[in-house]
Order: sequence, then C-alpha cells, then structure tokens
Amino acid sequence: MLTGRRIALVEDDEIMGSSIEQRLRLEGAEVVWLKLMQRAVGALRTPRAPIDAVVCDIRLPDGTGEELFATLCRTTSPPPFLFITGQGGIEQAVRLLQAGAADYVTKPFEMGQFLHRLAHLLRPKGTAVDQPFGISPAARRIGNLVTQAAGMDRPVLVRGEAGTGKALVARRIHALSDRSAAPFVVVALSRAESMAELERGLTEVGEGTLFLDALERLPPEGQDFLMEWLDGAPPPRLIAACSTDMTEALRNGSFRSDLFYRLDLFAVPIPPLSERPEDALWLFHRLFEAMNARRTPPLRGVSALTEQVVRDYDWPGNGRELRARLVQAMATVEGETLFPADLFPERRAEADGKLPSLAEARDSAERAHILRALERSSGQISEAAKLLQVSRTTLWEKMQKLGL
Repeated sequence: MLTGRRIALVEDDEIMGSSIEQRLRLEGAEVVWLKLMQRAVGALRTPRAPIDAVVCDIRLPDGTGEELFATLCRTTSPPPFLFITGQGGIEQAVRLLQAGAADYVTKPFEMGQFLHRLAHLLRPKGTAVDQPFGISPAARRIGNLVTQAAGMDRPVLVRGEAGTGKALVARRIHALSDRSAAPFVVVALSRAESMAELERGLTEVGEGTLFLDALERLPPEGQDFLMEWLDGAPPPRLIAACSTDMTEALRNGSFRSDLFYRLDLFAVPIPPLSERPEDALWLFHRLFEAMNARRTPPLRGVSALTEQVVRDYDWPGNGRELRARLVQAMATVEGETLFPADLFPERRAEADGKLPSLAEARDSAERAHILRALERSSGQISEAAKLLQVSRTTLWEKMQKLGL
C-alpha cells in the first residue's frame, strides 16, 4: 500500500514514533523521522527528495504542528498532512483542516485505521507536478508561466541573469507546445558571426521554435534584419532570452525599442539564486546526486554545514557557478563527506589567517575570468577562446584543470 512512498514523521515521543516508523517501513515506505519543529521546517521546505505525506503530532517540544504547517504554507505548498492529536486537541485539528491540512487521527488509534487514512490522502503515483526549475514559490511561478507560454504562439521573452537557466526555460516551452515535434533551433547572438547565425536559424527552423539567446548582443544590422523579417511572412515560434544588460541597451539606444516590445509580448522572468536559497539547495542536491553516482568510490554524503552554506551564499554566478564549484569539490575532496571548505577552498586560507598562495590566487582569478567569457559567449568554448585570446585547446585544458 505504501511501497515506494516517502513519508515524513514529525513526532518527539520515542515509543509512539518508533512504533509508527517500524510499521510504515514494514508497509514499504521510506521514513524521515523528525523530532523537533525547527528541524522539520528545514527538512520539509527543502527536502532531498519529494515527500509524499507528513504524519505530524500536534504537540512538539519546540512548538506545535499547527505552527509548522502555517510556517510551510507561507512559502511553499506542503505535502498532505495527517495530524495526530489527543481528545483535547480536536478543535485545533478541525481548525487545521480548514486551513488546508488533509486529515487527523485521535489517540489512541488502531494502526489499521491509521494506515487506511494515510493511504487515502496520498496522491496516486505519477500525478505529482514536475518542477524542473526548483521548489520555491518563485520556481513554481516560472513553471506556471512556462505552461501558459507553451499554450500560445506569440513571442516569449525570458529574462534573467547569466547562469539562471534561460535556455532550459526555452526548451521546456518548446517541449510542452504543439510544435514539439518540429526543430528547436538555437541562435547564439553573442557570437561574432551573429548575422550568419541568425540567417542559418531562420533557414533551419521551419515550423519549429527559434531561440534567440543573448538578445541584447544582436548588432544594429541584425536588429534591422529581424524587424524586417517579422513584418514579412508568418514567423515560426520565437523565444528570446536577455540578461539584465538589456535595460542599459535600451537606455543608451543600442537596441531598438520597437523590436524589443515586439518580442516582449509574454515575459518569463527568472529571479537569481540569491533570491531563492531553497532552490540553490535543491539544485545542489540534484547535481550532487548525479555526480556522486558517477564517482568511484561515491561519497558518503553532504554535511549539514555545507547545506547551510549553500543556502546562505549569494551565488553571483547562479547555477553555472554552483555547478562549477561542485565539480571542483567532487574532484578534490579528501574525505567521504563534502564540507564547506571543499566548495569554497579560498575560505580555508582565510580562516587560517593566511594569504592564499600566488598559485591559488591565480587559479581563482583565471576561473572567474573564464566564467565571464563563457557567460558572454553563451557557453561557446571557441568563441570564449577568441575573447580570451587563447587557442580552444588551451582554454579546454584550463577548464579541465580548474574544474569548469
């Protein structure tokens, strides 16, 4: 009945908790047992894997189940909650049902009745909404906007800082649209040969989706060409992406405002990771699990201190920086657990009161400079090599050395 389900148990009583945990495991469920409200808030707000349901006692040592539920509801859509209460807490349990909880049982209860109530509130397998952009309210808004954009045929403008996943959003819109069987053609406008790229894309796209990446870098002749083309035959589906540099380009007149508003008929803004710490941790765990599965031998896990550092850091390079740091950490970690100093090796020297060595400072500067070039070239290594005035081979070797 519960095979493959992941159940969070919030219960401080050792006897009650142990009894429920044992029976849930016998029924095939994976159980995450949490004994304090504050621990439960973090574990349920940013779970390592989706939680199918929460079994929660209303009375907890550091708060109440009602406070836990209300705290989660302020920032996320919690899983179904099954509350456990004594006879004196029925009024509170009813209040929780009115607030959106799924069900409650009163002590003492028959285990069979408890399991039946729990199974009844579980969503059928496969009905969970796929959230490829994160678990925060902002990520869910992105998902909702993507779904809306997929159902229409007007141009879409995806806005966000470098490394926030604008191309992922564009591909998702195409995949969910009725053009998904047709080509998805990417035009990297950051390249020096952007006009040739644009003409190639218009030739290849057919009835598919044309994705114009780094729109703010399209030169004036390209803007004129695109505007003239838009005024002609019915175009394919157009999705463009721009960074925060677009504001300056419009202000100084280097980008045509009439073309911008022609493409800005439906916007999908992507907030930076600095505004979505729960998504930073979610992305970190997804990347860690994928990398660790390919590692020999795999690491035992990630320390709680590392998780807190991931949440607290601003991630100016967004997802791209997070991935780069994790790749380097996985390659250089010495123990079986990932610690903060593995992700931020520069802090180790600062904590010791020592200056980084010249080699460490050089590596750090080169890493940051290469990341900037890759952002400007939309990840095109050949174009980044031209910007850095080195050969493609030299750049590739540097990237390998620096864990990029």
